[in-house]
Amino acid sequence: MDLPVPVAGNLLDILCCPVSKTPLVVLSRQQLEKLNTAIETGDVLYVNGEKIAASLSEALITKDGKVIYPIEEDIPLLLQEKGIGTGQFQDLW
Repeated sequence: MDLPVPVAGNLLDILCCPVSKTPLVVLSRQQLEKLNTAIETGDVLYVNGEKIAASLSEALITKDGKVIYPIEEDIPLLLQEKGIGTGQFQDLW
């Protein structure tokens, strides 16, 4: 089951990765739990190299599964430097 999305109406249909322009979908609850487990180990980085300090409550992922974007306070953080490259995970999905 997917998490509720804080974006209204068809807005999710037009949201995309700011770099690749790939459409975004809601990160599933199972994927989010696996991501947060990895974050708790302290080894997950944003694409700018900064460590992610806190678990995520919601997130979006590109349809090709390459980049995750956090949602904070109901606002998707669609900034290149706040992307989380999924290549850093082994067997996350």
